[in-house]
Amino acid sequence: MRFSDYCSLTLVIGLFILAALLPLIPDSDYLMSLALPIAMYTVLATSWALFSGPTHYISLATGAFYGVGAYVVGTGIEFIPYPVLLLIAGFSGIVLAGLVGIATLRLSGVYFVIFTLGLAELIRQLVTWIQNNFTGSRGLYVLTDITENYIYWQLIALTALVFLVGWLIKRSRLGFALRIIGNDELVAGHCGINSAGCKVILFMVSGCFAAVVGAVMAPRFTYIEPSMAFSPELSFQVVIMALLGGVHRLWGPLVGVIPFTLLWEVIASSFPTQTVLLLGVSFLLIVYFIPDGVVGRLEDLVKSMRLARPGSNRG
Repeated sequence: MRFSDYCSLTLVIGLFILAALLPLIPDSDYLMSLALPIAMYTVLATSWALFSGPTHYISLATGAFYGVGAYVVGTGIEFIPYPVLLLIAGFSGIVLAGLVGIATLRLSGVYFVIFTLGLAELIRQLVTWIQNNFTGSRGLYVLTDITENYIYWQLIALTALVFLVGWLIKRSRLGFALRIIGNDELVAGHCGINSAGCKVILFMVSGCFAAVVGAVMAPRFTYIEPSMAFSPELSFQVVIMALLGGVHRLWGPLVGVIPFTLLWEVIASSFPTQTVLLLGVSFLLIVYFIPDGVVGRLEDLVKSMRLARPGSNRG
């Protein structure tokens, strides 16, 4: 490992330590109210980008995986230890993503987008039907002694884990195969790469993280119901944040998560009835004006400055 790599690693570890110390600051309730959703969306957007970045598939299934994880905790919190529930939630996300991936990842373009968008609604309607007909309730109470600080620390740990997994994938044979698939899937097939299998594996990784995040967040809400757990708005927010920051760098989604989360706090409080409309407008503006995200635009700017530097074209 080079000296610059050691410096980068030290900087990253230092930033994670500082983030973990945030709840210990006196009178940090307001900061925590902002830091907790930032940590949550960082995990969701980064894990989404692990799949959608190299494959160029736009998945709107995050809300489905998130809701499954939340309902695993809500259903079993009175009978099963919480750490075991997190494992069950992650496994449920893997199984659901595997089944959906095997069935749909041979689709491309708008067909895959439509299916993943409908997945959350399908599960929401199914859960609602089961609760109405068999439990007599539209939601679940999640009554635990888990504090908001503990939830935040779990999200920080998940953030570190998703970055580690992403770093390992990018340096593995799977990451190399995915880069070829993203550039030209036909060429990947001629090279003997199992495109469908690679995409399913990465989709399962993304689904696992989203489900665990839903499980971690469930105790914060105390009461969960299908319309909240399986929210399509969540799926769109994750996509917008990832695209805003840029999906071609592992840390790219974080660049979009922080400003958009802060901005969305203001929008949600000022225009509570227009959030869906504003989400759509945000998506269109990002895709039209910065399709490669803020990180991609900055990298293009740096390249232009280097090319414009005197002597840069000398042999």
